[in-house]
Amino acid sequence: MDEYSMENTCMADGSISPLPKNPQVAMAYVPFQQLGSVYPAEKALDAGTLFPELDKPFYGRRGEPR
Repeated sequence: MDEYSMENTCMADGSISPLPKNPQVAMAYVPFQQLGSVYPAEKALDAGTLFPELDKPFYGRRGEPR
């Protein structure tokens, strides 16, 4: 196997690590959030966020609201 393979790595306590043997460093890009409109206080509490752009409701497995 090469150095990037996903072979199991044993930890000191005998368990198997979920990480690869030789993990590689990555660079993430996270854009800055632009301040736009905000929800009123009651809507923000209901939605769990002040920002409409971050309001992503969870619809479960079948795409139906819970």
